[in-house]
Amino acid sequence: MPAAPPELRLLAPDPVATRAFGERLGIAAAAGDVIALSGPLGVGKTELARGIARGLGVVGPVGSPTFILIAEHEGRLPLFHLDCYRLAGPEDALDAGLLDERRAGGVTVVEWAERLGAALPAGRLEIRLDGSGDDPRTFTCRATDRHHTRLLEALT
Repeated sequence: MPAAPPELRLLAPDPVATRAFGERLGIAAAAGDVIALSGPLGVGKTELARGIARGLGVVGPVGSPTFILIAEHEGRLPLFHLDCYRLAGPEDALDAGLLDERRAGGVTVVEWAERLGAALPAGRLEIRLDGSGDDPRTFTCRATDRHHTRLLEALT
């Protein structure tokens, strides 16, 4: 029986800690990384993406691309920031060209990743965010392959 993928649980007491957590991921990120974010509305997915962008050296604002679906930002590596909230399912993402080989040279951060299902790349770092209001946020991080396991190691 194969071993369970590595998992790490972290606690972020506030949005500043959420961005700092993301920044550590951005600093450790390499071309081809996919970071799949899931969790309820308002839990901090975009704050985490902002931190990843900062760690990649992105200058300028990083907002949620809810209505444009994808935003590209220049940094040490390109950041492809996807927001799948408005998608009906994985077919919408594939039809819109959101997941293709162009992303291999950068880092892809996917908000509402659960809406992509099987269309998500097999290799990725999954981060489930939980919490609400002013409560601390819990991040459950799971690498699905060896390539993304090094991102977990950067957080410990």
